[in-house]
Amino acid sequence: MTIELKNISLDVENQSYIYPTDLKLVDGGFNILLGTTLSGKTSLLRLMAGLEKPSSGEIWFDQKNVTGVSVRKRNLAMVYQQFINYPNMTVFENIASPLRVSNSWFKINWSKKEINFEVNKVSELLKLTPYLQRKPSELSGGQQQRIALARALIKKSKLVLLDEPLANLDYKLREELRDQLPKLFQDSGSTVVYATSEPMEALLLGGHTATLYQGQVTQFGVTHELYREPNNLLTAQIFSDPPLNTAKVFKKDGWIILTEEIKWKASGKFQSLNDGEYTLGFRPHHLVHENLSNQEQFEKISLKGRVLVNEISGSESTTHITVENNNWVSLTHGIHSFEQGEMASFCLHIQDSFMFDKDTGVRLS
Repeated sequence: MTIELKNISLDVENQSYIYPTDLKLVDGGFNILLGTTLSGKTSLLRLMAGLEKPSSGEIWFDQKNVTGVSVRKRNLAMVYQQFINYPNMTVFENIASPLRVSNSWFKINWSKKEINFEVNKVSELLKLTPYLQRKPSELSGGQQQRIALARALIKKSKLVLLDEPLANLDYKLREELRDQLPKLFQDSGSTVVYATSEPMEALLLGGHTATLYQGQVTQFGVTHELYREPNNLLTAQIFSDPPLNTAKVFKKDGWIILTEEIKWKASGKFQSLNDGEYTLGFRPHHLVHENLSNQEQFEKISLKGRVLVNEISGSESTTHITVENNNWVSLTHGIHSFEQGEMASFCLHIQDSFMFDKDTGVRLS
C-alpha cells in the first residue's frame, strides 16, 4: 500500500503536534519514524490510523484520499508500546480474533482448521505456544505485548503501524524480533510504519527512516544512508546515541581551527569550504582514547580533555570530557578508567566528522 501525507498538520487546543509536512512512505517496505519523546511519532501514526483528524492537509492510501475515512475502513493493524488485549479471552482467542471478524478484508468464513494453523504458526514464531490456553492477566508484560504483535501479524493488513512495540520485551527476545520483524512483514507484503526513539534500533531494522524533531520531518531516506550522510544538523543529532558532539570552528587560510592549539589542515571534504565560521559535528565513537587510534588508518588530530565523568558498561567505556569550553562524549570499546578531573589524551577521526552551516544547520560537503 502506498502511503502519502500531503502538507499534513495536527493542532490540539492551540498546541501544534505536527507542523505542515509531506511524507511519502515506501510501498510494501519497512518505514521507521525515529525521534525523541514528543517529536511527533505517535501523532503521525494516529493520523495514518484515522484516530486523529488532521488540522490541514490530506492522507492518501493507494492514490485515494482517506483523510475523512474512519479507522474501521482503513485496513490496518496497530500495536502500541502499552499492549491492549481482550482480558476475558485466552491467548489463542486473542490472536485468532481478527480472523473471526465476519468482514475480514482478506478472507471470509475461516474454518476452524485454518484458524488453528494460522494461530499456531504465529504463536510459534513469537514463542507463545505454551500459553495459548491462558488469559493475558496470567502472563508477563512482555508476553502480553507479544500477543498484541501476534494479532497484528495474523491480520495481514495492508498497513501495519507499530508504536515502539518492543520496548517492554526482555533483551534477548527484543534482539530476536528486531532481526525477524522486517522479513516477516516483507513476506506479507504489508507496508510497515515503525516508531522508535532508539537510533541503534533503526539501524538494526534497516529499511527507510524518517527523522522527526518537534513535529517536523527533517529527512527521509534509506536508513543507513541517513546515518552516514545526514543532510542537516538536526538529522545527525537525532541519529546519534550518545548525543552528537558539536563545536564552533573556523576555516582560515586552509586550516580548520578549533583553538590556537587544536587545528588541522582543511583537506578532503573540507578543502572546498570558504573561510568563515562553521559547526563541527562528530559522533562519540569517533573520539577515542589516544592509545587505541591507528595512525596509518585514520586521519586524526590529538587533543587533551579534562574528564568530567567516566562510565564503564560491559565492554564499552563512556567518558565525558571538557575541551576548551566544549563538553564532549567519547565512546570507546574496552575498559578504560579515568579519575574525575584528570587530563586525558584523545584522538578525533576527522574523516568521519561533519561540517554544518552555523546558521541553517545544512551539512556542507
